[in-house]
Amino acid sequence: MGSEGTILHADLDAFYASVEQRDDPRLRGRPVIVGAGVVLAASYEAKARGVRTAMGGRQARLLCPEAVVVPPRMSAYTAASRAVFEVFRATTPVVEGLSIDEAFLDVSGLRRIAGLPSAIAAGLRREVLARVGLPITVGVARTKFLAKVASGVAKPDGLLVVPTDAELAFLHPLPVERLWGVGRVTGAKLRDRRIRTVGQVAGLGEAALVSLLGEHAGRHLHALAHNRDPRPVVTGRRRGSVGAQHALGFRRRHPPRELDAVLSGLVDRVARRLRRAGRAGRTVTLRLRFADFTRATRSHTLARPTAHTETILAAARDLLAAALPLIDRRGVTLVGVAVGNLDDGVEQLVLPFDRASGGGLDAAVDAVRERFGHAAVTRAVQLNRRQPVAVPLLPD
Repeated sequence: MGSEGTILHADLDAFYASVEQRDDPRLRGRPVIVGAGVVLAASYEAKARGVRTAMGGRQARLLCPEAVVVPPRMSAYTAASRAVFEVFRATTPVVEGLSIDEAFLDVSGLRRIAGLPSAIAAGLRREVLARVGLPITVGVARTKFLAKVASGVAKPDGLLVVPTDAELAFLHPLPVERLWGVGRVTGAKLRDRRIRTVGQVAGLGEAALVSLLGEHAGRHLHALAHNRDPRPVVTGRRRGSVGAQHALGFRRRHPPRELDAVLSGLVDRVARRLRRAGRAGRTVTLRLRFADFTRATRSHTLARPTAHTETILAAARDLLAAALPLIDRRGVTLVGVAVGNLDDGVEQLVLPFDRASGGGLDAAVDAVRERFGHAAVTRAVQLNRRQPVAVPLLPD
C-alpha cells in the first residue's frame, strides 16, 4: 500500500434533508424533500427514487409520492454548518470552505501529533456525528481534485483514501462526468466519440482534446485526467468575482433572442453560485469575444450588493443591448457574465403580508421564489403576521 495524501475533502451528506431527519426522528429512514415548489434538497431515500435538487416539486412528488415534504429552515442549516466548521478548524487550522456544507482540509502538518490522514479523517467523521449529529463523507488524496472525486465516490456516509501509488488506477475507470468541467454538453461530445472513462480521456493526448473541446477545456481536462492539480488548500481566501461563459458557433449572426437566452442561462448560473456561497456583488460585467478574436468588456456597478437573478439579469441585458451594434458589425463567438465587487452580506427583501391577505409565511416564501427563481432559498426572520417580513436569500 502506498503512502497517503494529506488533503481531505469533507462533504455533508444531503445536508438540508439530513438536518431535518436529525431534528425530527419521525423522518429518519423515510424519503424527505426540502422545499415544496422546487426541491432544495432530498434525502438519499428520495434520491433513490430519482428526486434531484432543483427539480420541480410536482415532478418530485410523482416520482416519490410517499415523500415527506418539509419547508426549509435556514436558521437550522446555518447553525449546523457553523458547528461542523468548528470541528474542521479544531482538526486543522488549514481549512478552505467551499460552501455551507463542504470544505478542503490540509493535514500535512499533523502526522506526528494525530497520525495518518486516514485516521484523522475517520476521527473527523466521528466528531461531526457526535457533536453535530450529521453524517459526513470524506475523501483523502494527494490533490484537491482527487480528494473531491474520492468523496463523491464514497457517498453517502463514507470514507475513501486514494493511495499515492494508485491514483490513476482509481481515477481512470471512472466515468468522464467525474472530471470537473464535464457537464451535459462536454459529456455528450466525448460520449459521441465513444469516450466514456477518464482513462480514455487521458489516452487521447492534449492536442486531440484541444482540437475537440477548445484550448482551455482541452488542457484543463487533460491535466485532470492525469491528476495534475497543483492548487494548495488556501485558508481565508475569498474569490473576487463569480462568472460563467458560453462559447457560440462561428456563424456571423446570432439573433438577439438567442443571445438573450444564453445570457439568461449564464446569469442564472452565476446567481446560484453567489447564493450558494452566501455572497453578493455590486459590479456586473459582460464579456464578449468577436469573430476576429478580439475581446471587449462592459460593466455596470449597482447601488447595493445583490445575488438576485432578476437584478443581475436586468443589468446584464442593458450591457448587451448597448453592445448589439458592435456585435452586429463584428460577430460574436463567446458571451460571459461575471459579478464582482463581492460582499459577504446578504441583501434583505421586505415582503409585506398578513393572514387576511391569503397566505402566511409559506405564501411569502413562494412569492419570493416566484420572483427570483427556484434557486432562491428563503427564510423568514420576522413572524409577526401584521408586520413586513424580511426574507434574506441564502445559499441554495
